[in-house]
Amino acid sequence: MQFLLAFVVAAPLLGAVAALLPAPPGLKGKSPEQAVLRHGVTVTGVILAAAVALTLGFDHDAPSRFQATTDISWIQALNIRIHLGIDGISLPLLLMTALLFFLCAVYSYYKLPEGPSPKAFVALLLVLESGTLATFAVLDLLLFFLAFEMVLIPMYFLIARWGGAQRQAAAWKFILYTLLGSVVMLLGLLLIGLNSGTFDMVALASDNGRGLTHTTQLLAVLAIGTGLAVKTPMWPLHTWLPDAHTAAPTVGSVLLAGVMLKMGTYGFVRILLPVTPDGMHTFAPYLGAFAAVGIVYGSLACLALTRKGGKGDLKRLIAYSSVGHMGFVLLGIATMTPTGVNGALFANIAHGLITGLLFFLVGALKDRYGSSDLDTLAGATGAALYGRAPRLGALLAFAAVASLGLPGLAGFWGEMLALFGAFDPAEGLSRPAFLTYMAVGAFGTLLTAAYLLIVVRRVCMGDPKAGPEITLADVQRYEFAAWTPLVALTVLAGLWPAVLLGLTDPAVQKLLAGGNA
Repeated sequence: MQFLLAFVVAAPLLGAVAALLPAPPGLKGKSPEQAVLRHGVTVTGVILAAAVALTLGFDHDAPSRFQATTDISWIQALNIRIHLGIDGISLPLLLMTALLFFLCAVYSYYKLPEGPSPKAFVALLLVLESGTLATFAVLDLLLFFLAFEMVLIPMYFLIARWGGAQRQAAAWKFILYTLLGSVVMLLGLLLIGLNSGTFDMVALASDNGRGLTHTTQLLAVLAIGTGLAVKTPMWPLHTWLPDAHTAAPTVGSVLLAGVMLKMGTYGFVRILLPVTPDGMHTFAPYLGAFAAVGIVYGSLACLALTRKGGKGDLKRLIAYSSVGHMGFVLLGIATMTPTGVNGALFANIAHGLITGLLFFLVGALKDRYGSSDLDTLAGATGAALYGRAPRLGALLAFAAVASLGLPGLAGFWGEMLALFGAFDPAEGLSRPAFLTYMAVGAFGTLLTAAYLLIVVRRVCMGDPKAGPEITLADVQRYEFAAWTPLVALTVLAGLWPAVLLGLTDPAVQKLLAGGNA
C-alpha cells in the first residue's frame, strides 16, 4: 500500500520524462505522434489501475485513519517531511483524478487538439496529473503548497498553446490570479508552521488549533482561505475561470473543472477546518455569504448566456455553472457540521463527474459544428440534436438533468446535504444567517434548473428540416469509451450514495472533533 501510493504520485513524472524521449524502435507504431499518445494512455491507465488497487486494499472499516502512509525526513532544518497518506476524504478524490486523466488521455489519442508537439502535450498532461494526485496525498503543509503550485505551469501551457481564441489572454489571467492567491496562501502556511513548530498536517489536525492564538488563526484563515478561494473559485475571485474554460482545449476544460477546482475546496477541509477551527468559526458566516451569492450569481450569469441573441458560449456557460455548484460546496464547508462537510465532499465528486462529462459533450459539439456559441448551434428553431444525433442529444440531456440536481443522480445528494447543513449549522454560528443562505441556495437550484432546461430545449429540440442541411456524426466509439464511466458513476453515486458517504463520514467526524473521534 505504501508503494502503491508513492507510485501513484511519482509515476506520472517519470512518464512525463519518458514522453519526451524518442520512442523505442518496436513501439513507434504508425508514427512518433501515435506512439507518444499511446504512451499517455498507457501511463494514465497504469496509474488508474494502481489507484483502483489502492482503493481495494484500503481498510474500509477504518476510513478515518490515514493509510498507505510514508513519512521520511526531507529538509531537516525546516522540519519538512515527505509525508504521504490517504483517508476517506482524500481517497475518492484521488481515484476520480486518476480516472479523469485516463479518460482524457483516451479521448486525446483519437482527438488531439490542434497545437505544437504531441510529446509536449502528453508530458504536460502527466506533470499536471502528478501535481493533482500529490495534492490529495501529501500530509505536509509545504509539500501541499508545492503540489498545489505544480499544476499551474502545465495548465498555463495547455491553455496558451493548445487552446482556442483568446487563449494567450486567458492563460495569463489564469496564472496571474492563481499565483497571486498562492503567494498569500504561502504566507498563511508559514504562519501556521512557524507558530506551531511543525508543518505536519496530521499533528496540526490532532492539536486542533490549541497551539495557535486566536489572532494567528484569523490571519492564517484569511491568507490561506484567499489562496484556496481563488482556485475553487469563490465569487468574486472567479473571473479568471470563464475565460480559461472558454479558451482551453476540451481535455483542459475537463481537468480544470473536474480536478483542479477540487484542490481549493479540499484545502479548506483538510487544512483550515481542523488546524484553525476558531478562525474558521469566525469567518464561516462570511464564507457562507460569499457561497450563497456565488450560487445565485453563477445561475443568473448562465441565464443571461441562454438568451437568444446573447451570443452565449456553451463552454462559458458551464464555467459559470461551476461557480454556482462550487458555491454549494463552500456553503457546506461553512456550516462546520458533519452533514454540511459530507455534502461538500459529495458535491465535489459529483461536480467532477458531471461537469467533466458536460465539457466532453460541448467539446464534441464544437468539433462537429465548428462553434460552441449557443445561437450558432441552435439557429432559428433549435439544433435538433435529438433528430440529427440522438445519442449525443440524449447524453447532453442526461448531463444537464444530472447537473441541475435531479434526485437519483449524483448532483442531488451533495447540494441537498449542504442545504441541510445550513439548516442547522455548528454551535455558535448564527442560525438565522445560515437559514437565509439555505433559502438563497434553494432559490439557486431553481435558477439552475431553468438555464439547463433552456439549454436542452435550444440544443436538443427543434426541427431537423428547418435548419441548414447538416449531417452530424453521432457518438463515436472512442467517445463512448471516454464518457460511459462518467455516466455510470453519476448514476451509481445517485442511487447508492452510501458508497461515498461511508468513506467520508467517519473521516469528517474525526476531523471536526480534532482527531479525537
